[in-house]
Amino acid sequence: MNPPATLPEDPGCYLFKNEEGTILYVGKAKNLRKRVTSYFQKRDHDRKTRILLSVFSEIDFIVTGSEVEALILENSLIKANQPKFNIDLKDAKQYAYIQMTDEPFPRLCIARRMTGGGSFFGPFVSAAARDEVLAFVKKTFRLRTCRKLTKRACLRAHLGSCSAPCTGTVTESTYREQVRQATLVLRGETGELIRSLKEEMNDRSKTLDFERALQIRNLIQALERLSDRQDMARQKETDEDIVHYIVHSGQVYLMLFNVHRGMLVQKREYIFEQGEEFLEEFLVQYYSEHIPPSELILPMQVGDSVIEFLSMRKGRKVTVTVPRIGAKKRLLSLVERNIEIAYFGDLIKMEELQEKLALDEPPRVIECFDISHISGTSVVGSMVQFRDGRPDKRNYRRFRIKTVEGIDDPAAIAEVVGRRYRRLVQERGEIPSLVMVDGGRTQLQAAVRTLREVGVPIPVIALAKREERIYIPGSARPLPVTKGEKASLFLQEIRDEAHRFAVTYHRLVRKKKVIP
Repeated sequence: MNPPATLPEDPGCYLFKNEEGTILYVGKAKNLRKRVTSYFQKRDHDRKTRILLSVFSEIDFIVTGSEVEALILENSLIKANQPKFNIDLKDAKQYAYIQMTDEPFPRLCIARRMTGGGSFFGPFVSAAARDEVLAFVKKTFRLRTCRKLTKRACLRAHLGSCSAPCTGTVTESTYREQVRQATLVLRGETGELIRSLKEEMNDRSKTLDFERALQIRNLIQALERLSDRQDMARQKETDEDIVHYIVHSGQVYLMLFNVHRGMLVQKREYIFEQGEEFLEEFLVQYYSEHIPPSELILPMQVGDSVIEFLSMRKGRKVTVTVPRIGAKKRLLSLVERNIEIAYFGDLIKMEELQEKLALDEPPRVIECFDISHISGTSVVGSMVQFRDGRPDKRNYRRFRIKTVEGIDDPAAIAEVVGRRYRRLVQERGEIPSLVMVDGGRTQLQAAVRTLREVGVPIPVIALAKREERIYIPGSARPLPVTKGEKASLFLQEIRDEAHRFAVTYHRLVRKKKVIP
């Protein structure tokens, strides 16, 4: 093994190897000695680096002329050796593409992978959005979808949604123009196409070709409607990529939005283990396979060598922006919000509820009770269970109130809470992390007394309607949680589900009373 002190202070790549000489990790450095030394001086490494340092047996290195050369070499070595401790850029999800084949009369089809000839557009995050765009392009530009050109016109040709090159009714040059226009739409360049079509429409009107001018006008209107449905529509002449990530339990959850001339054209998601300088490593690996945009919006600054590498790949300067305010900051926050929803939506709201209620751990299982009646008649109770942030309808329960007459919601709450947890104790069932009742302090006190009698120590809260105030035992004042915060919204979601379930059962009971 080369001790860090023997390494040169030049830029280059360092390679961690095992006893068999297999490369475990490749890194790049502006100063090899300082970078490698830092591994042995730091004490707060991430999990992956701690494991690497416990299993390697040798450090090799390659000196380069500059940091940019080191960065390029690092990427080449990673591709050639696929070290297990470098990030593996596998897309977290596979989405379909729209393929335009390279036949004399190209056709449109759906492709799962970018294999075969032709052009590929996407990937499309939403199958519905993909099908909508595909149907629009096929119908608007009358492109063929059949695998083989037959001698007879198909149903689409008779309906006017295909120009029928199979019958020779359209020339190859005319069909190629239809393909060119369809390609502009699939690339998101509807603005350019609309401008050229408006010019043609005016020319046709001047030559009194009103039938063709009307067709072009209808096409323009259809394109404008499609453009209006695009997400993130902004007036912008350049392309940009927006990258954000969340690190949780040693894993990096990263999302990249490709924005083409102000329109979101695709979204990519990646999950990999956290490592040293993972963002820079991701950018180099990703943009070695893709041409960088004119601007990259990031949550943190990266090294000058990475920016220089991106500019080399682009062939001109690439701007890296770390916004603090304004529209770009909002876009960055939007990507982060997408990550939260995709991977942490339930976990985040449980963790925030844990914090607001000062619980020892996130409330994985929450049971909520509600009472429903009309003027004290047909009184029923409901209990819904949320597990890991989502409804677990297998564990919903409903109750006919047996010991309470008239309007007495606290007494009814006490009855259903007692029946529920006495039975759980007898059957040795799973005790929830949190009990919640719909109501104020009186309903809360009734639930607390009953749980003490049963001998089940469960945290209990109440959520009062209107102001959505959260009450806890031993406090006359509600918790300082606004109704727009994640914790409150989560509780409102649970309470509303319990109310819905109670009302549904109440209506059923009333219906049985009316119908003999």
